[in-house]
Amino acid sequence: MSLKFNLIAKDGNARRGSVETAHGTFQTPAFMAVGTAATVKALTMDQVAATGTQVILGNTYHLMMRPGGDLVEKMGGLHKFGGWHGPILTDSGGFQVMSLSNLVKMKEEGVEFTSHIDGGIKHFLRPEDSVHIQHQLDSNITMVLDECLHLPTTRERAEKNVDMVTRWARRSKDAFVDRPGYGIFGIVQGADFKDLREKSAKALTEIGFDGYAVGGLAVGEPQEVMFDMIATTTPFLPEDKPRYLMGVGTPLDILGAVERGIDMFDCVMPTRAGRTAQAFTRHGTMNMRNAKFTDDERPIDDKCGCPACKLSRAYIHHLVKCNEILGATLLTQHNLWFYQDLMRGIRESIENGTFKQFKENFIAEYTKGKTDEGDKDK
Repeated sequence: MSLKFNLIAKDGNARRGSVETAHGTFQTPAFMAVGTAATVKALTMDQVAATGTQVILGNTYHLMMRPGGDLVEKMGGLHKFGGWHGPILTDSGGFQVMSLSNLVKMKEEGVEFTSHIDGGIKHFLRPEDSVHIQHQLDSNITMVLDECLHLPTTRERAEKNVDMVTRWARRSKDAFVDRPGYGIFGIVQGADFKDLREKSAKALTEIGFDGYAVGGLAVGEPQEVMFDMIATTTPFLPEDKPRYLMGVGTPLDILGAVERGIDMFDCVMPTRAGRTAQAFTRHGTMNMRNAKFTDDERPIDDKCGCPACKLSRAYIHHLVKCNEILGATLLTQHNLWFYQDLMRGIRESIENGTFKQFKENFIAEYTKGKTDEGDKDK
């Protein structure tokens, strides 16, 4: 296996590192911009790179449906096809099969489903198929196919899930074509049962992967449950491999997960929020549809260097109210910029041994519920 993880510093359980791939090195803790269908919505790849984003995520389910793995491979892989030349991680598609598809049938061999695109046409996805498609996509980090349970669930269901996804993980690894600068991650499951999380982590470690994801969280459980499951899982994962919390999340989720030993994150939140007029700032979030911004000459955040923050809140509000595409573009780029500024701050604080203070200061300012204009943004 050929991805290289370098552990640079630790501050408590918080880790500062880097991951070397065939398409460059990215620094951790890292937030990956979600580029589901070979695009980070509303942005060009140059605009994504300008935010400080180092690695993006593509999705096997969506790309196998449209335009198909064969076409992407013919076009030279996702890097060439989409114009992103840095590292790419691809989700296996398992979560989307469960959440978006109709008539899903789980079988030992794989999962049968009808997609949200082509209606009644049946598809069948095996672990080997998912890995093969990700190979066609030329993904630097391949994820094993798993089944993500929604919480709460029964212990019996969670036990069956752990056993099956462990078998699928082994099959996924066997199907993976090892080559320099590419790797495959296992995914720890176990719902909210501590002993099952431990069992899953140990089983995956025995198989051996380039990295390990903590899956099946941020699916409806309280934040404290998520944090508890992370803290339960990470001690059983190898110190010299990156750890990825899938589908998370809010700035406060990220800080709490870093504190518990997580290195990598992805979430649609900043980009989706940008398309719905919500701006992330160090004082909390702001709804740019709000009429109070009509004649506000200040930038969204005066400490942000993004293109949106070189303009007034009044102009961004105007774009949003007029449904101008530029409004979604500027707010999406701003939100990714904010997330990447947060990650830079986290990395620097771990290196300096000041992560706890950084976290406390950030939370105090972010959660006081007021913008710098002194009234709560709804």
